[in-house]
Amino acid sequence: MQRDTDHTDRTVVCHVRAPLLLEPIDEQIETLQACETEGAIDDLLLRSWPKEVSLSDESPHREVLENYERFRGWAADRGVSVRPPFRERETTSQVTGETRERLVTPLLCLEVYEGDDLIGVFPHTDERTEETYTTDEAIATLRTGAVPTPLEPVDDESAPDTDGGPDAPISDPCPDCGGELIDGQGLFACGDCGWVGRMTDSGRYVAEAAASEATAERQPSPQSR
Repeated sequence: MQRDTDHTDRTVVCHVRAPLLLEPIDEQIETLQACETEGAIDDLLLRSWPKEVSLSDESPHREVLENYERFRGWAADRGVSVRPPFRERETTSQVTGETRERLVTPLLCLEVYEGDDLIGVFPHTDERTEETYTTDEAIATLRTGAVPTPLEPVDDESAPDTDGGPDAPISDPCPDCGGELIDGQGLFACGDCGWVGRMTDSGRYVAEAAASEATAERQPSPQSR
């Protein structure tokens, strides 16, 4: 999968867990550096990130979270996924009992730009076919002077229906895992973790059991009728 070799201002941003030169990552970085030296890409930017970061507004790694959201947006436009390689998980403190959500980063992730346009995030996966476009494959294509083409183009007909009909994905994330919610005529479900719930009058999502309890509490008692 590749486009022709004519390009202007091709930039590759390589995000990798520190230390940068860690087997087998170092070989991939060396190949990317060779691509820059040989002119296959114009600029190579190396960025290190931790193994995992907190998924909260107070996280000291906001740039990592912003990158993650940008990658998810790029993937959503093409009907593919970056989970994996990214993974969300919960951790519970043995001292305080507090549960926190954390984002686990991949060993290596590439952003490929032509000018200011983000044209590829690697690796990514087509969940329908379970095919993954790996960083090894992307780097091998870049070495030839071409640019790797994502598994699915923008606005592919096979992408999820977004016309607002029944069972259409909505833009709000699942309150439990951050995954994609499906609107089943007022009953929302997450395809990633199985969460099911409703939206309150205030616009907040609550689990189905909690929503039923809240409705019951609002009902007038027989004595008040």
